Amino acid sequence: MTILDIIEKKRDKKELSKEEIEFFVKGYTKGEVTDYQAAALVMAIFIQGMTDEETTNLTLAMAHSGEILDLSKLNKIIVDKHSTGGVGDKVSLILLPLVASCGAIVAKMSGRGLGFTGGTVDKLESIPGYKTNISIHKFVENVEKIGISMISQTLNLAPADKKLYSLRDSISCVESIPLIASSIMSKKIASGAQKIVIDVTVGKRSIYEKFT
Repeated sequence: MTILDIIEKKRDKKELSKEEIEFFVKGYTKGEVTDYQAAALVMAIFIQGMTDEETTNLTLAMAHSGEILDLSKLNKIIVDKHSTGGVGDKVSLILLPLVASCGAIVAKMSGRGLGFTGGTVDKLESIPGYKTNISIHKFVENVEKIGISMISQTLNLAPADKKLYSLRDSISCVESIPLIASSIMSKKIASGAQKIVIDVTVGKRSIYEKFT
């Protein structure tokens, strides 16, 4: 099995096996698969799509490319919310502190902006003094002490997704349902979330373009 075989297979609209997807994710995380090879596969996925099984396998492979947080010692249900993005999307900044104030435990790992949308991490970093790049130990400590922590992706949590996230943005492959779904869910699984609310933003990009 080689990365070229996997690229060719998806290029020809064939279904990738669990082993092939894991081979790609592990290789890309370790740097054994180059950016240009990963870009070719991502573009093939963008054009040809993925089955539900492929999307599930990609999600789990990315989630397990690093650590999986175990927050069971808190003896509470860990909740999270994620949005597919959108212009002016600031729901997380308001909703999650309110949820935490009601006694729920919130452990959120967010991403940066993709395409024309701003990411939660970008918005948080606009707040003077707010640090999104903290250690996993500090992340867990904040969740345990104050009931909420919202951070950017670390090197140890879903590192494959962090690399693919940036790659998708740089090669204009953002709007792909399988890639969006696997990116969101791999972060949620890695950060220890047990109950998740998905905010699916809908609308036409042309509306945004009228104001640019």
